[in-house]
Amino acid sequence: MATVVLVGTLDTKEQEYRWLRDELVAGGCDVTTVDVGTFSGGAGLADVGSPAVAEAAGSDLEPLRDAGDRGAAMEVMAAGAALVVRRLYERGALHAVLAVGGSSGSAVAARALQALPIGVPKLLVSTMASGDVRPYVGEADVTLMYSVVDISGLNSVSRAVLGNAAAAAAGMALRYERRLAEPAPNDESRLIGTSMFGVTTPAVDEAREHLTGLGYQVLVFHATGSGGRAMEALAESGMLAGVLDLTTTELADDLVGGVLSAGPDRLEAAGRRGIPQVVSVGALDMVNFGPRRSVPDRFADRRLLVHNPTVTLMRTTRAEMATLGARIADKLSRATGPVEVFLPTKGVSAIDVPGGPFQDAEADAACFRALIAGLAGSGVTVHEIDASINDSGFGRRAAQALHELITSAEGAPTEQGD
Repeated sequence: MATVVLVGTLDTKEQEYRWLRDELVAGGCDVTTVDVGTFSGGAGLADVGSPAVAEAAGSDLEPLRDAGDRGAAMEVMAAGAALVVRRLYERGALHAVLAVGGSSGSAVAARALQALPIGVPKLLVSTMASGDVRPYVGEADVTLMYSVVDISGLNSVSRAVLGNAAAAAAGMALRYERRLAEPAPNDESRLIGTSMFGVTTPAVDEAREHLTGLGYQVLVFHATGSGGRAMEALAESGMLAGVLDLTTTELADDLVGGVLSAGPDRLEAAGRRGIPQVVSVGALDMVNFGPRRSVPDRFADRRLLVHNPTVTLMRTTRAEMATLGARIADKLSRATGPVEVFLPTKGVSAIDVPGGPFQDAEADAACFRALIAGLAGSGVTVHEIDASINDSGFGRRAAQALHELITSAEGAPTEQGD
């Protein structure tokens, strides 16, 4: 029978979790309840009690209680919950996870949800689901449901919301269990990760079509910060045969302070894991902000473009582009696998072209010079292409180069594209 794992603070939410357990059982599922409340009794409800959760994290519950440091206690319980849930999954005793909570309960549960692979159903009902949800989702496929009212007792509103959550979790668990029992699809095609932005779409579409024709599955990640982090995480997991990183714009946001940074470690996982990669400088001409009024005052004299009511773009300067080129070179020079770089000398985005609002050949050239200089003697091949990134042929050439790196690394004959 499909098993839904409930993760929650039973010291404050025992009534709600008893009700959820009954709803899930009525929906045809077994239930395993994991208690992450540091002051829980949980009598008769917790299958994995809070002492066991703390022990999984290498700690003892009693000192945590005595210390009176709620933040430290929640950190231990979050780490323990992640380990407990992962072990249940690995034993085949988990087909979905459901958690409900306020800010603390959501933070603890999120660690457990994010510890599970993509594809395992994960549902969090939270009072925090109507704000900044990045801490709760991370790079995982977490489903969020806003609780509407605080999760503090049962009433007509909370029963409606939690009832929907239980039904959703039960349905996902049952479907996941059936899927595990089905014959595995005979799909041996290798996975490629690629990065895309609206202003690099033609290049990525061309590359994706070429790689698909060569027998790869191409996973496209939108370079919005979370997309870059997700691609890095997948590369780190070892699931990718290659990375076609055409759109490295998140590095510009990280450097200048835009809203779509993927963090300082972007463009490092594939190199660290020795995964073949082809890299370009797509959309390095721009830093992203929200509505025009949200652009910091210190950038008032910069070249700005209102892309839409919620997105304002800022052109990177010559100095910033030179720094970005040097940073990319430093990251790629440390790669343990094969790397090639493709530089579109006539423009790095759809708006960095002759007559375009962000055209700045001198700034682009500063990036290229710094990148080439930084890679000198590294063994990384740099291709300077007399085209803009979205011109016909650029994406295909980069994709073919990645295919050749992969087949060479595997020791297989290179299959030439037409």
